[in-house]
Amino acid sequence: MTAYIEIIKKDFPAIDESVSEYIKGVLCGDVDDFQTCDDIYDAIGDILLGIGSDMSEEGVRDTCEELFKVMKPKEKTLQKMLHAPVNIAEMAADMENNISDMKSIWVINRDLSNKVDSKKLEKAEAKLQQKQEKRQDVVKGPAAVAGKVQTATASQVFNKKDSKMESKGINRSMDIRIENFDLAFGEKVLLQNAELVLANGRRYGLVGRNGLGKSTLLRMISEKQLKIPSHISILHVEQEVVGDDTSALDSVLECDTARTQLLQKEKDCLKQIADGVSNLAINDELAKIYAELQNIEADKAVAKASIILRGLGFTAEMQKRPTKSFSGGWRMRLALARALFSKPDLLLLDEPTNMLDIKAIIWLENYLQNWPTTLLVVSHDRNFLDTVPTDIIYLHSQRLDTYKGNYEQFFKTKTEKLKAQRREYEAQMAHRAHVQEFIDRFRYNANRASSVQSKIKMLEKLPELKPVEKEIEVKLKFPEVEPLNPPVMALNEIAFRYSETSPRIFHNVSLSANSDSRICIVGENGAGKSTLLKIVIGQLTPTSGIITTHRALRIGYFAQHHVDHLEMNVTCIGLLENEFPGKPTEEYRRQLGSFGISGDLALQLVSSLSGGQKSRLAFAKMCMAQPNFIILDEPTNHLDIETIDALGNAVKNFKGGVIVVSHDERLIHMICKELWVCGDGTVKSLDGGIEEYKKQVLKEMEDM
Repeated sequence: MTAYIEIIKKDFPAIDESVSEYIKGVLCGDVDDFQTCDDIYDAIGDILLGIGSDMSEEGVRDTCEELFKVMKPKEKTLQKMLHAPVNIAEMAADMENNISDMKSIWVINRDLSNKVDSKKLEKAEAKLQQKQEKRQDVVKGPAAVAGKVQTATASQVFNKKDSKMESKGINRSMDIRIENFDLAFGEKVLLQNAELVLANGRRYGLVGRNGLGKSTLLRMISEKQLKIPSHISILHVEQEVVGDDTSALDSVLECDTARTQLLQKEKDCLKQIADGVSNLAINDELAKIYAELQNIEADKAVAKASIILRGLGFTAEMQKRPTKSFSGGWRMRLALARALFSKPDLLLLDEPTNMLDIKAIIWLENYLQNWPTTLLVVSHDRNFLDTVPTDIIYLHSQRLDTYKGNYEQFFKTKTEKLKAQRREYEAQMAHRAHVQEFIDRFRYNANRASSVQSKIKMLEKLPELKPVEKEIEVKLKFPEVEPLNPPVMALNEIAFRYSETSPRIFHNVSLSANSDSRICIVGENGAGKSTLLKIVIGQLTPTSGIITTHRALRIGYFAQHHVDHLEMNVTCIGLLENEFPGKPTEEYRRQLGSFGISGDLALQLVSSLSGGQKSRLAFAKMCMAQPNFIILDEPTNHLDIETIDALGNAVKNFKGGVIVVSHDERLIHMICKELWVCGDGTVKSLDGGIEEYKKQVLKEMEDM
């Protein structure tokens, strides 16, 4: 229809002929596809916005409204007018004869000659329902409802003022406000009518129980399923760096795109000069390039990148190695280094300490205390949360509450707030009970009738307080065992290397452990902590030396990558039944319940569990064999703060010996009686514990 083309060319005079023909084809299709002007905007709005004119989104919507008026002009409906009063009673008495008149009072005259196909009607209603959902003023995430695949979805209501400022490009605020948004994972609602406010330059720690949606929230922000101002740059450290021939140092320097582009321009100019093409324009261009390089302090970039890499554990030799030569854990560190170097306006970190040793964690804590832009970090490391954040965001009950200060201040404030709410609730319930007792006592006493009515009205006006939510206390319980008489385990002059040609990992290691031992092993990544554990449990054989153990020793081992050792396509009960057959179901349930996996959770597939739940399942599996000596390799990686505290208490109450490799300083403080330090090809017991080790690390950092 030429009317469509006329409207489009009037508003978009520079439109290409082929584009206008395409739009005409869309509009001349099935008219039933377009129920409102919003449907037309959904179909061609992006094309019109991308033409390159100065027209705003509001202007494009006006154009779509004109097109809709042409497509569906208003149809006039004729109604039968009443020329005189109608006596409904008389009409009802003679309903059969006057049925048509009766109808004419209420019903618009329609042509009933066309019969409705019920199947077509159902199809049309389904289509209309889809369009109505699409037209809601929300932004939806990539919800794949097909099959049983569950994905995260986000919806958000926009502030009209902010939307107008954003469309006009005049919003320059660096603060972030995401208002009235919902978040869900499959059918599970994670957040409802929530609000997230991030002030520029503040450092926020996001905390809450496992499985409530902390990581999902970060992902929705980074993928822009939850909208923030477009001028704010976001970087989410979630995936490891892809390995190639680029060196680790160059991989970090590449993040400074301005410097990289200027250096390339300099290279091109110098090449032209080397080829004999030298003129005033090239010299001017070079002068501008050098001025800009000086302005962005490009000469300091290499030193800055090197300092960050060194702090995260990359030696000078490692910084020269290609990225493809590093393992997944080191590539994650490299991704973190790139993020720290590029300094985005909003940095999102999800459990950054999981991939780091204590030395690197201490460096990162110090580095982030001077972070210049906005930081939002999910962490379960209590010490990290006490050191880095200026504010804590607490995710609970499908909402977000913000508290000023670090985790320790948040915990005190939250505890006092809950106590006050509980006191207020109990006081009101006692008051209500007292008033209700008076009402019940004198309800039928004529002399007290006015007092009773007054009391009833007073009760109705009282604000109804909800009972204070009580968080479920996490409890872990290791098996009851009899302690073994010493000596339980002894390592005598142990040495180890993986092959004749590989470097030596250990030499001359002599240590011992008993049933009352609470040993924590620390050291840099690659120093041999996990290797030492595998030697102790017998997975690896020492090159030389002797290991002696008690004849009744039963070791329980929690591997760092425990998920790799769990069968995914069975239920929690089924997993224990496969590993330890022949026991009654109640015993499997009791074992799982000792680690917080109870009720319907015990019947879920292992693959559907969160990381923390899989860790607790691995604990349950380990303890099913009734070990009297437990070895834990990085047990806190997927656990929330409450579960880490429960783990510490379980270790303290256990009657057998414990060896733990961990970077969680709080857990080490809770349980450690002896500290073993891996490094320089040996393992030594350190007097003074974790505090002495931290002093040594800080001294090394000062000497760097």
